Amino acid sequence: MSDVARAAGVSAMTVSNALTGRRPVSAATRERVEAAAAALGYELNLTARHLRAGRTDTVALVVPHFDHPYFGELAARIARILEPQGRHLVVEQTGASREGELAAVSQTRWQLYDGVLLSVVGMSGADLDALQTSAPLVLLGEQDMPTRYDHVRMDNVVGARLATAHLLATGSQHVAIVGGTTPSPAAGMMPARTAGWTEAHTAAGLRPAAGLVAPAPSADLAAGRDAVRRLVHDGVRFDGIFAVTDTLATGALAGLAEAGLRVPDDVQVVGFDNLAASEFTVPALTTVDPGHDRMAAAALRLLDRLADPADDGEPEQVVVPARLVHRATTRAD
Repeated sequence: MSDVARAAGVSAMTVSNALTGRRPVSAATRERVEAAAAALGYELNLTARHLRAGRTDTVALVVPHFDHPYFGELAARIARILEPQGRHLVVEQTGASREGELAAVSQTRWQLYDGVLLSVVGMSGADLDALQTSAPLVLLGEQDMPTRYDHVRMDNVVGARLATAHLLATGSQHVAIVGGTTPSPAAGMMPARTAGWTEAHTAAGLRPAAGLVAPAPSADLAAGRDAVRRLVHDGVRFDGIFAVTDTLATGALAGLAEAGLRVPDDVQVVGFDNLAASEFTVPALTTVDPGHDRMAAAALRLLDRLADPADDGEPEQVVVPARLVHRATTRAD
C-alpha cells in the first residue's frame, strides 16, 4: 500500500479509502490510485482486513436445496440488498437433513461469516435449543421455532385460505389440494397450507371429501403432474386445485393438459409462492405472494441487529402477510 501511495502521490490512508470506498475521495484521486495499483499488481489483503475489523462482510444463507426455485429467488433477493452495502452472500446446501443443518451452524463455520440465515427443515426444536452459539443466527422456515431465536416466516395458513376461498368464490365446488396432508400434529409448510385449505371450506360451510387431498412426496414438477394423474385415475371429482407451491401447480397444469382438461374452464388452479416463472405458465398462474422482499429485508435487519453489541432487544417472531395475485388460471371474482 505504501508503494501504491508513493506512485500515486497520496497517503496510504487515501489509497485505502480509494480502494475500499470506506471514505469518499475525488474521482481523479481514485483513478490515480487505481492506475498505480494496477501498474504495481497490488490487491487488497481482504483476509487481513477482515481480521483487523473482526468481520468478513459475508452472510451465509443455508437452504435445503439449491435447485428449488423458491430458494434461488430468495438468495437473489438477499444478494441484491447486500451488494450496495459492499457485503457478500454465500449459499450452503443441507440436503434438508439434520446433519447438514447442524454442520452449517458448527463453530468452525462461524469464523467464515458475520451471520447465518438458516432455513430449518431437518433440525428439531430440541436441536436448536441445544445450540451453543452467541453468533448472529436468524431462522427461516415454517416450523415452530424456539423463541430465543429471531424467526422469519410466511403466513402459510392465511395464504392457503385466500387461495382456496378464491377458488370457491369463482365457482369451484370440489377443490383438491396438491401437496396436501392428512390431519396430523406435524408442523411445516404442507400441514400449515392444508390447514388453510380446510379453514376456507369450513368458512364456506363445506366439508371437502377425503379424496381431494392429493399428497406429494416432494415439491417438484413431476410430483404435481403425478398427483393430478392419481386424481383422474381414481375418479375423484374435482373442478379446482390449490397446489401448495407454484412448482407443484406448474406440474399440475401439465397433468391437466395430459388429461384433456381445460384451465380454467374445466379446472381452476392456484399456486403458492409467486415465483417469477409463474407469470409465464400457460395459462399464467394465479398464486399467493408470501411477501418475498419483506422476508428478505426482515431477515437481514434481524441479523444486523444481532451483530450490534449495543442492541439488547428481545428476539422477534416475524410473520409476513400474504396476498393473492390473480392471473389466468382462475376466473374473475
